Amino acid sequence: MAGSGRSTAEQEVLDRRYMAAALRLSRKNAGRTSTNPSVGTLIVRDDGDGPMIVGSGVTAVGGRPHAETEALAEAGELARGATAYVTLEPCAHHGRTPPCANALVSAGVARVVGAASDPDPRVSGKGYAILRAAGVEVVEKVLAAEAAEQMAGYLIRSLKKRPEVILKLALSSDNKIGVKGEGQVSITGDIARREVYLMRAEADGILIGIGTALEDDPALTVRLPGLESRSPARIVLDRQIRLPETSKLVAGVDRVPLYVAACAEADPHRRAALERAGVRFIGTETYEGDIALPELLEDLAALGMASVVVEGGARVAKAFLDEQVVDRIVLFQGPDAIGEGGIVSPIDANHIPPGFRKLRNMRFGEDTYAEWIRDI
Repeated sequence: MAGSGRSTAEQEVLDRRYMAAALRLSRKNAGRTSTNPSVGTLIVRDDGDGPMIVGSGVTAVGGRPHAETEALAEAGELARGATAYVTLEPCAHHGRTPPCANALVSAGVARVVGAASDPDPRVSGKGYAILRAAGVEVVEKVLAAEAAEQMAGYLIRSLKKRPEVILKLALSSDNKIGVKGEGQVSITGDIARREVYLMRAEADGILIGIGTALEDDPALTVRLPGLESRSPARIVLDRQIRLPETSKLVAGVDRVPLYVAACAEADPHRRAALERAGVRFIGTETYEGDIALPELLEDLAALGMASVVVEGGARVAKAFLDEQVVDRIVLFQGPDAIGEGGIVSPIDANHIPPGFRKLRNMRFGEDTYAEWIRDI
């Protein structure tokens, strides 16, 4: 903290520690903050007896209030002379409320430590400039890579005008993802399945093709105690509107939104029946007989979605890979082989498409987990 007498190295260690805590806090509302990212803020004060968190905040559900506002409200007068740790550059533009950069100045914060820079032209560099002009010490890019990874949806949506696309596949030991005609096939165990539910809980949407919808009849919800309300919107690629009204997806539409991406020439009677059930439609363009994915992703971004998990099947996964719009690949691999009749994965776990780098490798019981990411 300002005037603490710590060496530069000691201060850097402390800054990384509190930024890591702010990043953990920011995950609380991931997938629930609409077009805004889920940001974490900590207000840390040191009056000589060591640093102490006096205020914390995370972007509220729906996107307002911002994290800085929440943390400053909790800290009150204790914010004066303190350090604020923010996982994203404080906003600099006027909306319904004053900019967060100005709020930090007004609260008397002496020092601001930031992680990711905001690519929004209304903010980029301007938030930090407001702070410096007011005499606030600013330290940028502390755990910036970790923050960018965590807020990839917001950053990609800002830069590329589409959501982050996370391709998730469950593979058998012989690189198969299922058996044609047998519906859902259990490949991984309970721990891996719970991890998938956590992924869903932090996303804005889950996308599948109509083939998977007809074959598996999935619900595509979060089935973890206490997190059921975190189920993101479901999206089905269904050019000709073949989704049955009796499907689990339609049955759950009163609890979790369901979007069907369909062509204008599809059966209007089928469309009307699903609309009466509560299904929402996205008009889609086609390219060479298939849904034009880049245009669809633009439409999903316009609906406020910043991250979409693509869960299958093989044809849909390959289409996203071929369009080069996949930003993250997550592979769960079980210990058993499927053998003859299995559906071959479009990705070999040992040969990931070029442009991706391995992020992490883990083991969940007998299952393995691997994650690759494409730099933004």
